[in-house]
Amino acid sequence: MKSMSPRLTSLAHGGGCGCKLAPAVLRDLLAGMPQMAPFSQLLVGSDKADDAAVWQIDDNTCIIATTDFFMPVVDDPRDFGRIAATNAISDIYAMGAKPILALAIVGMPIDKLESATIRAILAGGAETCANAGIPVAGGHSIDSQEPIYGLAVIGLCHPSRLRTNAMAKPTNSVILTKALGVGIYSAAIKQGLIDGESYAEMIASTTMLNRVGSELSANSDVHALTDVTGFGLLGHALEVARASEVAIEVDVARVPLLTHALEWAKQGIVTGASKRNWASYGAGVAWPGDAPDWLRHLLTDPQTSGGLLVTCAPGAAEGLVGELHAKGYASAAVIGRVVAGEPQVRIAA
Repeated sequence: MKSMSPRLTSLAHGGGCGCKLAPAVLRDLLAGMPQMAPFSQLLVGSDKADDAAVWQIDDNTCIIATTDFFMPVVDDPRDFGRIAATNAISDIYAMGAKPILALAIVGMPIDKLESATIRAILAGGAETCANAGIPVAGGHSIDSQEPIYGLAVIGLCHPSRLRTNAMAKPTNSVILTKALGVGIYSAAIKQGLIDGESYAEMIASTTMLNRVGSELSANSDVHALTDVTGFGLLGHALEVARASEVAIEVDVARVPLLTHALEWAKQGIVTGASKRNWASYGAGVAWPGDAPDWLRHLLTDPQTSGGLLVTCAPGAAEGLVGELHAKGYASAAVIGRVVAGEPQVRIAA
């Protein structure tokens, strides 16, 4: 008789979006990629450091395409599937589009995991896709040493509703729609520190679809959109700053956090990805000299299935936050502003 499946996280050297290659490594690997210029209909490609690729078919339709997958961030197989699917679909919403279908990406150590465990992962992903109103229309699977699951997702939008990370404008307000701390919580899981209530808080955040992105794109006051995932708040804010050629100021006191994120960060319960993130892009952050290390760990914490980072006309910010709260994004808050200047992130501690 086959033995019971081991803990999913015990089979992976990393988990969730903390598995992503460090930004500096990724830039080095992509440096030799062919230029996108010959493809005039490719509005967003790998050279843009954005959430998804965009191909314009005609005056009314853009195809949005993305793929995202990772190793387990939790041990419950259904939750792993739900989180991975939510995270992958988020790339479509972060471009202001609506998803239409997904393909599953599956790599499993079939000699170590029971079939029921793998089926639960797939079922969790399918459940999330159903909640998003799309089918899992196919996919591909391999036998791998570590468990891997995710989706390739296709979406559509009108060109006028496309939102990229290059659209931020000076004077814009900056909104974050979910609380930070998912990476810290995942580190706490591995150290056996997380309780049922904290786990439920983490799952509620990471399985909440960012579908509001496709609604925000209908609002002309909303300019840039991106989602906050493996590079942390600072990394993704810096991508917006560089793409838009602006500076972004972050008011640390206004950044929403999961309940125990601050406490655990102060105790040094952080991921290795947080440190890799800072090593990759810290030079692009204007950092107060007296700011503590735990604050840096919070702001570089890799978010698995994190929230949207939104820039908007300043007069619309509070109204948008109210709308976000009404739609269930209870942690949404204005966390800063966009200003003219050298592309960087500036921290107000």
